Amino acid sequence: MARLSGARYGRAAVWLAAGAYFLVPLACAVAFSVEDPRKGVDFEAYTGMFGADGFTGSLVLTVKVGAATVALVLVLLLPALITVRLTAPRLRTLVELVCLLPLVVPAMALVAGISAVLRWGPDHFAGTPLFDAFVGLQNPDFPGVLVLAYTLMALPLAYRTLDAGLAAIDLRVLVEAARACRASWPRTLVHVVLPNLRGALLNTAFLTLALVFGEYTVAAILGYQPFAVWIVVISGSQAQMSVAASMIGLLVTWVLLLVLAATGRARRTKETS
Repeated sequence: MARLSGARYGRAAVWLAAGAYFLVPLACAVAFSVEDPRKGVDFEAYTGMFGADGFTGSLVLTVKVGAATVALVLVLLLPALITVRLTAPRLRTLVELVCLLPLVVPAMALVAGISAVLRWGPDHFAGTPLFDAFVGLQNPDFPGVLVLAYTLMALPLAYRTLDAGLAAIDLRVLVEAARACRASWPRTLVHVVLPNLRGALLNTAFLTLALVFGEYTVAAILGYQPFAVWIVVISGSQAQMSVAASMIGLLVTWVLLLVLAATGRARRTKETS
């Protein structure tokens, strides 16, 4: 009994230390964002943020880039993983190495390579359709170069999530059953495989969006201003508002995470009932 009590107190101490490690800095940040020496508690940093110069544009840009990145990651990775599992299992190691390679490439090295290519391309492809492609990739309203960069950075997270989701289902049996019922490959993918990967797809989308919303280095060096860069830009003149924007972004991330967790629990409950 004494040993059980000691273990219980030990777990409580660990939870308390972990909670303090995460919550104390957040509490300090919130206190800083609402503190006004003359008025006391003031929420102007939160209420004025939505009308601040650049807020709407940076948020819309981030949402567009994030949605395009999620779509590109799924379009590239999901068919490849399904094909490898069904027809070429020996290539799984190669695909895994390719998808995990961005982990060993620092963001500074990645953006340096991208910048070099963007400078080199227009000089060598002037007057060709590739020149227009290079110009289109750098469109400030929708920078496709950011989508490509974020897709590479999201590959390791997306691969692990989707691979775990595929490992949890009997993919070959599902596909063979659907094909035996004369379902086409697109119909098999949409109506049989994807519903069984709902949790993995949601987790992949969440992790990719979290990466896009929090990434600063690539966008700042390439000269674009999504939400994370906007927060840093205004921090020099409106420090409280920048902290408030960070808290809002963190809150949205937590809400998305809770929604995904609730969705997963509801699905497991439905399957076991």
